Parts: sequence; C-alpha cells; structure tokens
Amino acid sequence: MITALVWIAAAYLAGSIPFGFLAGKIRGIDLRKEGSGNIGATNAARVLGKPWGIGVFLLDFSKGLIPALLSRVTNQPEFIQVLVALFAILGHNFPIWLGFRGGKGIATSAGTIIALYPWQVFAAALIAWALLFWTTRYVSVASIGAAFIFPIASSILFYLDQCGGILTTLAFLLSILAIWKHRSNIIRLRNGTEPKFSKKPKISSLPS
Repeated sequence: MITALVWIAAAYLAGSIPFGFLAGKIRGIDLRKEGSGNIGATNAARVLGKPWGIGVFLLDFSKGLIPALLSRVTNQPEFIQVLVALFAILGHNFPIWLGFRGGKGIATSAGTIIALYPWQVFAAALIAWALLFWTTRYVSVASIGAAFIFPIASSILFYLDQCGGILTTLAFLLSILAIWKHRSNIIRLRNGTEPKFSKKPKISSLPS
C-alpha cells in the first residue's frame, strides 16, 4: 500500500507540472486569460506560436510517458501501473499548483498509452486523430474521436487476449474523462464558434 501511494503521489506531482502555463509566463502571457483559457498544447500553439505549442505537447506527453514507463520497467504490479497512468493524467487535468484548473489530458494520455498498451492501440487512436484533424481542422474533434476509438481498440485486443482487462477498463475511464474535459469545445462546435487550427490568429480574436 505504501509503495502504491508513493507511485501515485509521484505520478500526480509529475503530471501537475504546468508546462503550458510556464511557457506562457516565459513569454509574459497567462494562458489562462488568453485564447480558450486552457494551458494545453493547442492553446499554447494558438497564443504563443506553433513552436511553443509543439514544445508544450512534448513536455506534456513526457509527463504521461515517463512515470508510466518507469512503473512498467521496474516491474510494478499492473494495478500500480494503471494508477500511475491515471494520476499522471489527473495531475495534468487538475494541477494543485493552479487551483486544479489544468489541461484536457490528451498529450499526457498519449504518453501513458505508448508506455503501457500494445502498439496497435496507440496506432488506432493516432490514425483516428490524424484523419479527423485532416478532414475537419478541429483539434477538439480529432481529440474526441481519438478518445472514442481508444477503448474500442483496447477492447478488441482484450478479446484477442493481447490487452489486459484492467488496462481496458482504464481505457474507458480515460476516454470518458477526455470527452468530459472537452465539453466546452463540444458546446462551441454546436454553436459554430470553435476555432479551426490554421494560421495563428491574433490573441484578441480567440474565444474566451
């Protein structure tokens, strides 16, 4: 139990490092007050520029990848690996340093998928994301679609005895969490006010 708590605490604290917020501060901008108000990579790219967005994505990705991968290579029990993945994502989504107002967890979730799941699961989610982004130019639509495909791919591999039941359960939990975190995007999509990802708009033109 103590070991599990240590891993959970470490994963949450790693996940809660607000790289997007820190990147904005370097530029003298509070991402929580610009664009969509989110500290994730997409808002960082829109407000700070694409190179900054890519950097934030990679750092947020590493927050999921490194803790989950460490738990796996040190041969922790599967339930600890799953908790590490979950709490790294919860740390990103609800960071203690920012009053529990964080990102949406897509990049961090991707890191945990790479670390713990069969490659086919990540490939299915990535293909879904790429196809939806290419056809719609909406990052939110692509992210929601990938979140929807993720547990389906995991379930198929579970049926084929290539993915564990606890990992498949986690996939459904993470899918629900990701879609729930995109609820404001869903509202904007319905209202026709969700911005497409193209050229960097001026800060004043972004939705609040």
